[in-house]
Amino acid sequence: MAKKPVAFKAALSFPNRAIAHFYSRIEQQRQILQHIREALPEALAKQARYCVINDKKLLIYTDSAAWASQLRFYSQAILAAVAPITREPVALMQVKILTEQKSLYEKPIRRANVPAKDKIEIIRNLGLNVPDNQLKQALLKLSATLQRLSDDAG
Repeated sequence: MAKKPVAFKAALSFPNRAIAHFYSRIEQQRQILQHIREALPEALAKQARYCVINDKKLLIYTDSAAWASQLRFYSQAILAAVAPITREPVALMQVKILTEQKSLYEKPIRRANVPAKDKIEIIRNLGLNVPDNQLKQALLKLSATLQRLSDDAG
């Protein structure tokens, strides 16, 4: 049985200047990062994760505030190393700390703030002594729910 020809091409198989532009920017950033790492001591070079040039500012990304502080000490050496390979002169260096990105689709785990057992007992006793029947039922139901949640958590 003969195979049917594919009716469509993959999106990346078409010539696209935008994608080519992004690939060239990524390559430029990789080269700049390589020059930055060459200008730093070996232990510190590993901590420079990414870099971006925005306007006349060089942004370097690292994992912690301690490494960011160390990288700032080498700002003159870094700017001197980057100067020959950038199109525009870079006047300022800024170090940013990477944070863990949370997914937009992940819902945070919500946990009930359950009071201590003695507080639950106070609510239950108040419910037993309240003259208003509707409030009495609400307080007893609340204390029962809190007691169940307390038992589940503990």
